[in-house]
Amino acid sequence: MRKNCIINLLLTLLFIAFCSQAFSGTTGKLAGRVVDKESGEGLPGVNIIVEGTSLGAATDLQGNYIILRIPPGIYTVRAEMIGYKSMRYENVKISIDKTTRIDFQLETTVLEMGEEVTIVAKRPLVQMDLTSSEATVGSETIANLPVDHFDDIVNLQAGVVEGHFRGGRRGEVMYMINGIPVNDVYSGSYAFQVENNAIAELEVISGTFNAEYGQAMSGVVNIVTKEGGENFSGELSAYFGDYVSSHKDIFWNIDGINPTYNLEASLSGPLPLLGKKFSFYTNGRFFDKEGYLYGKDVFEPSDQSNFSASDMSKWIIMSHGKTYPFSKETAKELIDKAVPVAMAPTKRITSMFKLTYKLTDMDKLNYEILFQDLYNKNYVHRFRLNPNGTYKRYTRGYNNSLVWTHVFNDRTFFSLKLNNFTTKYKQYIYEDPNDPRYVPERRLQDSGANAFASGGMEMWNFQRSTTTSLAKWDLTSQITNTHQIKFGLEAKRHKLWLHEFEVVPEGSNPIPPASSFNNNQYTHYPIEASAYLQDKMEFDYLIVNAGMRFDYFDPDAEVPTDYVNPTTSPRKKAKATYQFSPRFGLAYPITSNGVIHISYGHFFQTPNLDYLYVNPEFELYYLQSVVSPPPNSTLNVLGNASLKPQKTVIYEIGLQQQLSDDFALDVITFRKDIRNLLSTEVLQLYTGGYYSRYINRDYANVKGVTISLEKRQTQGILGVGGTIDYTFQIAKGNASDPNDAFLNTQSGRETLKQMRPLDWDRRHQINATLSFGKSESYNFSIIGRFATGFPYTSVYGSGAYIENNARKPYVFRFDLYYYKNFQFSGLKYTAFVRIFNLLDRLNENEVFSDTGRAGYSLTPFHQSYLHPRGINELVDYFVRPDFYSEPREIQIGLSVEF
Repeated sequence: MRKNCIINLLLTLLFIAFCSQAFSGTTGKLAGRVVDKESGEGLPGVNIIVEGTSLGAATDLQGNYIILRIPPGIYTVRAEMIGYKSMRYENVKISIDKTTRIDFQLETTVLEMGEEVTIVAKRPLVQMDLTSSEATVGSETIANLPVDHFDDIVNLQAGVVEGHFRGGRRGEVMYMINGIPVNDVYSGSYAFQVENNAIAELEVISGTFNAEYGQAMSGVVNIVTKEGGENFSGELSAYFGDYVSSHKDIFWNIDGINPTYNLEASLSGPLPLLGKKFSFYTNGRFFDKEGYLYGKDVFEPSDQSNFSASDMSKWIIMSHGKTYPFSKETAKELIDKAVPVAMAPTKRITSMFKLTYKLTDMDKLNYEILFQDLYNKNYVHRFRLNPNGTYKRYTRGYNNSLVWTHVFNDRTFFSLKLNNFTTKYKQYIYEDPNDPRYVPERRLQDSGANAFASGGMEMWNFQRSTTTSLAKWDLTSQITNTHQIKFGLEAKRHKLWLHEFEVVPEGSNPIPPASSFNNNQYTHYPIEASAYLQDKMEFDYLIVNAGMRFDYFDPDAEVPTDYVNPTTSPRKKAKATYQFSPRFGLAYPITSNGVIHISYGHFFQTPNLDYLYVNPEFELYYLQSVVSPPPNSTLNVLGNASLKPQKTVIYEIGLQQQLSDDFALDVITFRKDIRNLLSTEVLQLYTGGYYSRYINRDYANVKGVTISLEKRQTQGILGVGGTIDYTFQIAKGNASDPNDAFLNTQSGRETLKQMRPLDWDRRHQINATLSFGKSESYNFSIIGRFATGFPYTSVYGSGAYIENNARKPYVFRFDLYYYKNFQFSGLKYTAFVRIFNLLDRLNENEVFSDTGRAGYSLTPFHQSYLHPRGINELVDYFVRPDFYSEPREIQIGLSVEF
């Protein structure tokens, strides 16, 4: 009955779609009025042309005009009419989902055509139709900043703290490429990377967002990629870099020559022999970096030292198959002579190709393919002397999209998007579990606490893939000069495949039986469907965005009928979920250059599907717990396909005010109430043991204020521009991690129900950018960041355990970018240098819980009489390079454009 109601509702909405009119954010709008300069009366029939495109419009009887579906970028707009001088506005910026207003005052002329007035437009510092907080960053701004990845730009926005948007958990952000969602539903992270050079515009929405955006509780990042033009252009860029740091005592091999290599190329223009209707843009990048975290190959995974004897003189060291009697001198010599090995390298290849076909003035096709191939490793401190014992990680993905845009008339058009992407992830030491180089797990246990591993390896083989197929239809219509209606439908089908197992090399079959807890495999085909309707009302005195969204999710999975005996009880199909989300935003202009906005919305998001499907056979395995009784508790966690969507309610009030020709102020206050967050509950079995499963129980709230000041970069020999923003926020909740209750049960701690600072609760943060120079010739730019420390749980003393009761040290850094352009043989060359962490500051990202600092712990002092069961001294193990941010890195490069 419920499913029939949902199907009927979707069919009804589909019918409305063909009766109404509505598009997801990849284009902007240009609007304005044309008047006679002397009389001030509106001029009908004036032709408004966006140069370099086929877009344009004619003014109505009152002189008003509206031009839709303009790709983001910088344009020249021309107004012309017989009997009047033509007028051109240059440097007109069009942004995603925004209305740019250009008004014309035409002068009469005795000539029919020919005279022309040219005006250079300035980018508006105040966006009068903005009803929530968001930032739009164009390609020219990206190119002038010391950033290497679009994440760097996102984290530079007010309210964004290392991927957390205004106090939300990770995975609560929707990432889109050209209006198409590209989140990996398994993990919630973005599945594809777009290189900075390929971005036409980047939109970051950190407050409320319109009904066209769903499956996100904290924010939206929308990337619009570049398209080919009528003329050929291209760029080849290369740089190399290395770390230049004085902190040799912390970072092994930091003074070695281990350069980063980067090569990137792009090409665009019309397709040869096919005319101007076909154009293309392509970009490719190769990136190879060893990183700053090194180990030394003192040991191989196959080595088997012996530190079991209580008498250290009987210890035996095995290094690369050779044995040595233990002595501190021998241990030091082996470490000193060992070869440094990068423990967190990254090698990445990305490419994209975008084809644009303008069939007619009414129809346009875009086909785009993205590819990425990534290899990396994560630093594991225990393996610092056995670096080949850690997992290798491989990620490969393909994304294909086809977009058809059809124009009914100059005020109504639709867009049909078809998309399919696959991302595959593999993690293992060796791909073949029968590889003879695998060694028994016990070799990893031969070293004791606070000792580096003297052999062994990580033993799991983990592989998964996500395939998402999407169909998305959006219709947009400017039904009147004041009402723009949007309607959209979307359907997605996912395929999630996972196989993980522990390699057990001692037996005849290194892969455990399928029925065991250490061999899990599943394939699921969940389905999503959504619809939205919104109206943007633009009056002279008020702008309103109002909309409603509907979301439906079918997990395609089963759950136990009896949770007291989950392994053997019958199964039942998990129910589908659905919800409605109202969205509202209002902007009220208070002056010609000032506006107040108020927004409110409900935002739902299905949990990352990993939490629905983990441990698919509901197998329970026993761990010896510190909890008493019982002595043997079943404390592994089971997935739950019946999880509800998580919910956030956001309230926001903001003010934008232009202070002068080049300065503008933006002040925003916000509050978020978050419910149905993921948590774990502990359940008791008939047998008396315990296990955990994921449920919706955690909650949080966030409140804060952001203050931003912008200075537009002026023209001239030393044009200066920049931004500075300050964020104060308080993010509290009952838990930072969905597994907190499970982990507390394991360790014997009581799960507290009181609100406390979340792990990413950063109370004060300042971001600043400064640029000066003559952009067409040279430019300096600097990014500065300052932030108070994240909370941590101090265990110093004998007091009660209170989570996040102390603060890490504050952090700050400066990044610098300088370029110089010059011409040679008709080509434009750019020499550049980038310096990250200019002052080589040791920012402490992680700290020891007994001191609150990354540089020292009290353990080596309290236990100085002990020697770890390994070759290192106790104090050596507490040197943690992974607790610090990256040291200073310098990149030097050259690019050539044509």
